[in-house]
Amino acid sequence: MGEMVRIAVVHDEKLLRSALVQLLRSDDTLDVSSHCLDADGPELSAALPADVCVVDGECLTGPEDAGAGRLRARYGDRLVVLATAKRPGVLRRAFDGGALGLVDKNAPAHRLITAVHTVARGERFLDETLTVALLKGAEMPLTTRELGVLTLASQGAPIAEIAARLHLSRGTVRNYMATAVRKVGARNRVDAIRIVQSAGWT
Repeated sequence: MGEMVRIAVVHDEKLLRSALVQLLRSDDTLDVSSHCLDADGPELSAALPADVCVVDGECLTGPEDAGAGRLRARYGDRLVVLATAKRPGVLRRAFDGGALGLVDKNAPAHRLITAVHTVARGERFLDETLTVALLKGAEMPLTTRELGVLTLASQGAPIAEIAARLHLSRGTVRNYMATAVRKVGARNRVDAIRIVQSAGWT
């Protein structure tokens, strides 16, 4: 038996988290523990000493997200992120955040085990099926301000509230909204929000 590699599995859905743990434990050289990112709060980093962290990409919602920040602070680049080609923005955030491993959720089980061992050695692992989507994630056409306006709109904020929160005039907010709709090729605001969320840009 080779040297044991300690793995922390982080997933917010209990059934999927348990399935990942069982899959990884099929390799006798992996010592696997698990946690729910949302439920465990600031104790997460202390509770899960590990060489590699396997995490659902949806948990890494952005650079200012507290949970994602704790994971990056604890494990650095020793992250294996589970993602799909349908969410290029999620992929891009994980890659830009320094994660060494990107594994397609639709890949065969052995790919995850291979990725874990690769990242444990400090090497990069990228599923070929995710390469094109990763490049698409770099092509997000909206400016930070346009994306911010759409994000607030997706939360149900009216024009007046968006203007107040972003310290803009209502006319400027409408202009940003119209530009965002045009850039993503949407029919209207609702369609633009759907496109942006589907791509994982928010």
